[in-house]
Amino acid sequence: MSASGGTKAIVAALSANLAIAVAKFVAFLFSGSSSMLAESVHSVADSGNQGLLLLGGKRAKRQATPEHPFGYGRERYIYAFLVSIVLFSVGGMFAIYEGYEKIKHPHEIEAWYWPVGVLVFAIIAEGYSFRTAIAESNQTRGKLSWTEFIRRAKAPELPVVLLEDFGALVGLVLALGGVGLALGTGNGVWDGIGTLCIGVLLIAIAIVLAAETKSLLLGESAGVEDVEKIKASVVDGDTVTRIIHMRTLHLGPEELLVAAKIAVRHDESAAEIADAINAAEARIRAAVPIARVIYLEPDIYNERAAAAGTNPGKSPDAPATPDEPATPDASATPDAPGTSEAPGGTGTGGGTAPGAGASSETGASSPSPAASDASAPRDDSGH
Repeated sequence: MSASGGTKAIVAALSANLAIAVAKFVAFLFSGSSSMLAESVHSVADSGNQGLLLLGGKRAKRQATPEHPFGYGRERYIYAFLVSIVLFSVGGMFAIYEGYEKIKHPHEIEAWYWPVGVLVFAIIAEGYSFRTAIAESNQTRGKLSWTEFIRRAKAPELPVVLLEDFGALVGLVLALGGVGLALGTGNGVWDGIGTLCIGVLLIAIAIVLAAETKSLLLGESAGVEDVEKIKASVVDGDTVTRIIHMRTLHLGPEELLVAAKIAVRHDESAAEIADAINAAEARIRAAVPIARVIYLEPDIYNERAAAAGTNPGKSPDAPATPDEPATPDASATPDAPGTSEAPGGTGTGGGTAPGAGASSETGASSPSPAASDASAPRDDSGH
């Protein structure tokens, strides 16, 4: 999802919501409709939400610092999560409160043409905003359904705008229905019921947004398609023979971390392995351009241990299981007599790597032991 596409949809939604908010407030002042007041607050909250999304996008572009070496890409997730909180509290809870008060103390709607006219105008404006969000989303959605797109999108802006605009359109229809029933029956309770329905709808949307952005904040891996591209690009069949294990993590919507232990031939020199790692990094970036931080560690592949299965995250002292075989040197320490460890780490089955691990954030690699110890990702079991 491009940043420009998301920004275009946000600006369109912001412009529409500001215009609608002003019109709704005017209609509320002339008619006294609680649905109009709830919708006014909803539009103001939506305008603030788009402001938060724009702010998050701007702050996410800051350069990495020693304190935050992987940058600030996740700021976009944080501000999207704040949007869900605002939508839940200011939008949904206020609408439910206002609807309850209207049902408890109903009164007749005055100057009915104001709320009806504003609601029709708002539906047209929100429809334009929703259409823009759909058009921008279709550029990246591919063959995914809308539900899959909202669940799998790594950039939060378009899913947020899509759900907000959808909720706004449904809410406007509910408000129009409440006002229409109140006018037709002369009973203002219908206006309050419409307001209650708007509140329930907004809370439901806020919960969906909170759940999705929470998952992004916790850290999601690359999509299935990108993972397959990375796997295909790492192995060259010459120096790099296979991937022993690999992990990916989104540092932001458009920045991916790739960490992998790769199998190399035992008779390759350190220089040849370093060249192979540099070439693998270049292939990964060509296949998946958002893979900007790459850590590759060379090792010797052990077929017996790989067939039994490995868990690169297990504790060194954890007992072996059928899926987590103990390695021959699991009890040894770096200072134990008679043992040694190559700069690149031990292999999946306890083999010794001929070269150092390498890491890259700019495309450069180093075969030196210092570089390996400082940057190559290692699993807790010494791998």
